[in-house]
Amino acid sequence: MYILIINAGSSSLKYQLFDMPAIEPLCTGLIERIGTDQSFIRHTVLNRPDNPVIERHEPIATHAQGFAQLVALLSDAEVGVIKHPDEIRAIGHRVVHGGENFTRATQITPAVKEKIRSYFPLAPLHTINYVCIEIAEQTFPKAKQIAVFDTAFHQSLPEYAFRYAIPEALYRQEGIRVYGFHGTSHKYVSEKAASWLGNPNAKLISIHLGNGCSITAVQNGKSLDTSMGFSPLAGLVMGTRSGDIDPAVIFYLIEHGYTPEQVNTLLNKQSGMAGFTGFSDMRDVRKLREEGDPTAELATELYAYRVKKYIGSYTAVLNGLDALIFTAGVGENDSDVRARICQHLDYLGIHLDFDKNAAFLPGIREINSTESPVKILVIPTNEELEIAQQSYTLLQAE
Repeated sequence: MYILIINAGSSSLKYQLFDMPAIEPLCTGLIERIGTDQSFIRHTVLNRPDNPVIERHEPIATHAQGFAQLVALLSDAEVGVIKHPDEIRAIGHRVVHGGENFTRATQITPAVKEKIRSYFPLAPLHTINYVCIEIAEQTFPKAKQIAVFDTAFHQSLPEYAFRYAIPEALYRQEGIRVYGFHGTSHKYVSEKAASWLGNPNAKLISIHLGNGCSITAVQNGKSLDTSMGFSPLAGLVMGTRSGDIDPAVIFYLIEHGYTPEQVNTLLNKQSGMAGFTGFSDMRDVRKLREEGDPTAELATELYAYRVKKYIGSYTAVLNGLDALIFTAGVGENDSDVRARICQHLDYLGIHLDFDKNAAFLPGIREINSTESPVKILVIPTNEELEIAQQSYTLLQAE
């Protein structure tokens, strides 16, 4: 059963094609820095002995253009893995916001699309998920479209963790509460960590560091607390988002001439690492640091400090800690950021091995010292495989 997975981020488009129930993809692809002059596409075929790779650096202005590229590559005469779009049985989509309505993989219908649209104001950087659904419906008219929601994993939060201290009516009537995001990634890596540790009841802190960043406390395979809240704006410092900020700052800005729309744009698209350094990508920020830029150094320290505070907080929530998990683009690849975060956490039993941390090895790896009571794990996330497995389970239940 061919299932194509689409994982659209604010400036990226990742895809994998699976022949389920096999967990190894037939091909994978990544389109990054969409909307910039540095955009590129990498397509890798995995079901052939030579594993051909196509990499092109060319302007890709929109996700729609990126989607057209991936469709062409899937059926390309030389590196394609399908002959016709109708061979694909289902398209699994990562959808950021499912509110309290969606707690599991769901087949997309007009009613489901309408509900997804209603959550646009809560995740303004991720309306692109919906755009990709509509493109997929037109491109693969015979395939079933399935949504897997980032918020679903966090529906296990206890009420005292997901409620805000505001009037009851705002939750009951307006749905204002903590929803949490990156749930597909946190679910995948926490399950991998529990298996690695041989402990399904493990106390885990999962740290997803990419352009968007979040941290989640997990025990017994369930999310107990998470840093993103009503929207993906809260919590850690991110590529373009401010993370936690005193709400009074918003009132102050509006009183001094900013419109609500301008404040929204400021905090979601012009803050975070971009607000400090002009660059949202930590690879660019790291280059600035290595060149001695003091602002980039300060921005990175602030970035790591915010993560460190949450680690302390969530260790208290869990009443102990078995393992710390680093995942996603920055978490998996930036050894300097990991080192900054783990520094001075020995009181929690977190001891980093700097040589292990600096060595890049594929797959799951431990980077803690041998005497560290807490494991420090780098686990490559695979949201696409998680989405594929949930989509396949849904189709099998029909």
